[in-house]
Amino acid sequence: MNTSDSRQTPSSPAPALTPNWTWVPIRSLCPRHRERITAHLLALGVSDRFLRFGYPASDAQISKYVDMLDFEQDEVFGIFSRRLELIAMAHLAHAAPNPTTPGAASSEFGVSVLPHARARGFGRRLFEHAMLHARNRGVETLFIHALSANTVMLKIARNAGATVVREGSESDAWLKLPPDTLASHVGELVEQRVAELDYRLKVHAHQVNGILDVLGEVKASLNKAAHVAEE
Repeated sequence: MNTSDSRQTPSSPAPALTPNWTWVPIRSLCPRHRERITAHLLALGVSDRFLRFGYPASDAQISKYVDMLDFEQDEVFGIFSRRLELIAMAHLAHAAPNPTTPGAASSEFGVSVLPHARARGFGRRLFEHAMLHARNRGVETLFIHALSANTVMLKIARNAGATVVREGSESDAWLKLPPDTLASHVGELVEQRVAELDYRLKVHAHQVNGILDVLGEVKASLNKAAHVAEE
């Protein structure tokens, strides 16, 4: 067994989040997004599925995972492209309340980013968003279980101040979160409102582009019919 860091969870909480100069709209997902979530996960290759789930998940296993998502208990976040493709998503699974250990709430974080959307900081932004969301709900510790080969995710966790323990091919990371504040709640509310506005604008633009495409096809058909009539 190889251990890269201390086995103890951090004694001090992670620093409060500071705004990033590069803002990324992150939208909360709900049951009506299951189809988009499935399409996103199915677009992952074998190696990416292995890193995300810890095993090379089949299409059927991914579909079952999406069907079992509990949007009332857990939180699911996503980043959409201009064409409304879900290019990155995160699942924040909250541990069931334990009456014998009050105040010891924890949540597990998992993330995936499509290949063509990587190297743009989306994984880090989703992790920061999850940190903010979790602390505002009284979560004390954010937990990540990942393959040791998932160096990108583990680096994000370390950079946020997490304690990472490696045991062979698998690694665990714990991040102690600071308590919520008025500023953290306001920050989350602003992010949600602006992200919702961004999504609605993308939906409107997508609908307009669809109408323009249809008009273009109709115009092309009319031109073709006129050309045939002239012949």
